Amino acid sequence: MSLAFLAFEVFAHFNGWHYFHNRGLHIPQTLEIKGWLHAIYVAWLEFRADYIAPSIQVLSSFCVALFLIQSADRMLLCLGCFWIKYKKIKPRIEGDPFKSDDLEGSGYDYPMVLVQIPMCNEREVYEQSISAVCQLDWPKDRLLIQVLDDSDDESIQWLIKGEVSKWSQKGVNIIYRHRLVRTGYKAGNLKSAMNCDYVKAYEFVAIFDADFQPNPDFLTQTVPHFKDNPELGLVQARWAFVNKDENLLTRLQNINLCFHFEVEQQVNGVFINFFGFNGTAGVWRIKTLEDSGGWLERTTVEDMDIAVRAHLNGWKFIFLNEVKVLCEVPESYEAYRKQQHRWHSGPMHLFRLCLPAIITSKISVWKKANLILLFFLLRKLILPFYSFTLFCIILPLTMFVPEAELPVWVICYVPVFMSFLNILPAPRSFPFIVPYLLFENTMSVTKFNAMVSGLFQLGSSYEWVVTKKAGRSSEPDLLAAAERETKAMNHPQLYRGSSDSELSELNKLKEHQETAPKPKKTNKLYRKELALAFLLLTAAVRSLLSAQGVHFYFLLFQGVSFLLVGLDLIGEQMS
Repeated sequence: MSLAFLAFEVFAHFNGWHYFHNRGLHIPQTLEIKGWLHAIYVAWLEFRADYIAPSIQVLSSFCVALFLIQSADRMLLCLGCFWIKYKKIKPRIEGDPFKSDDLEGSGYDYPMVLVQIPMCNEREVYEQSISAVCQLDWPKDRLLIQVLDDSDDESIQWLIKGEVSKWSQKGVNIIYRHRLVRTGYKAGNLKSAMNCDYVKAYEFVAIFDADFQPNPDFLTQTVPHFKDNPELGLVQARWAFVNKDENLLTRLQNINLCFHFEVEQQVNGVFINFFGFNGTAGVWRIKTLEDSGGWLERTTVEDMDIAVRAHLNGWKFIFLNEVKVLCEVPESYEAYRKQQHRWHSGPMHLFRLCLPAIITSKISVWKKANLILLFFLLRKLILPFYSFTLFCIILPLTMFVPEAELPVWVICYVPVFMSFLNILPAPRSFPFIVPYLLFENTMSVTKFNAMVSGLFQLGSSYEWVVTKKAGRSSEPDLLAAAERETKAMNHPQLYRGSSDSELSELNKLKEHQETAPKPKKTNKLYRKELALAFLLLTAAVRSLLSAQGVHFYFLLFQGVSFLLVGLDLIGEQMS
């Protein structure tokens, strides 16, 4: 359609029918008509002005209103963040939380902490994750580490067992668990682990995904916040990224996630004691999980699910912006796209499920309004809807229907200002503000599709694809690994808890891993992105004919952005 419209307009342009230069839309009279093709063009102008333009104008006005509401929400969040920094507001621990009042006692009272590492086919990152967790600074007799392996690849299972055995021989209280019936994805894995009888002896549970590497002082910085605070159910730490400068895709993700943690999570944590659990790098009071119904397998956002249910039961949350846990962001567009699909379809699926519980809960009316209007509708539904509809559909259509023109401030000024606010938590990323704005509009296709899928429970709404990891390590990790390798060469060790056959199998797997040829990396074509690239670039040519400067440049660069993504030319390619 866009190509046909463009051909028609180009033909009219070269025949001197410059009606789109006149904002009054002069309609020729009968005497002015020069042939049947000219008559068809006049009929199209009348139909366009009377029937198509009004419907587009109504939809665009609705989307602009949503855009302004969402921008106001972002502004308030940023003002809240500035206030927190100005007043230096942050959760603090008073005194020495482990100091005992009993002078005859040991002097310290460390609670029992369970640490869980859920993973599934995480060949690239299992070793560094287990290593980091095993070096947590906490009494060994008051700490238990569960490696919850859902891998269906036996070779990966053997490798993880070997790593667990190695740390067990060093005196770490660590166990390996593998489910025979692998249902419910991560939620099913965590639910199965919490059903173990020995879990009853523990008061808190810390959760780390397979690519997360906590610092040794993680527990000493988080667990003390629970002391003398019986209403506190969750302490969430911030993520930091070892590969944020790897390529353009990782840099753009870093901008988004820095805003999410420093602004959204911190402001919500300080002012309303509630935010969505990030699924990892957090510590839960086990009583909170039990009181809220435990892990449920009904959605792919089990972390948000348990957070909402805990909030409805009156539990409070704390976000620690200063406590950072290293992890990875996806380096390929394919991995990032699948991750974003899950992150945007799951909340809409959850919204359908928990809306009755929110309405009938005993929390205050303003907390219900915050959950329904802000947490779910505005930030999870409205944002991808208006972003996709306004900038990817309505804007190019207005090039062919100029009677429904979008004002420049909607296309340029407000988006640039909001992008500037989004980039403030990551000031070193300021040179990437334009690519960030264009990429966010490009990702709106995936997010809109995922939102619709989750809201109407379509086929892909309950789909979980493990995000592909690269196995990046920080500089301290690399130095520590080199030191361990040197020691291993000087003092070769055996896994005393393993049989000869197990050792032989493990050595064979490691040799195969080192010698196996690396799979070739390939580009994947994304048809939705390519189709929109075609529409936007065609609309850009149409805007050039009508000399619409800002519209032309926006459509051109946005079309090129869609083209690069559609051809998989951003980030690493998948193996």
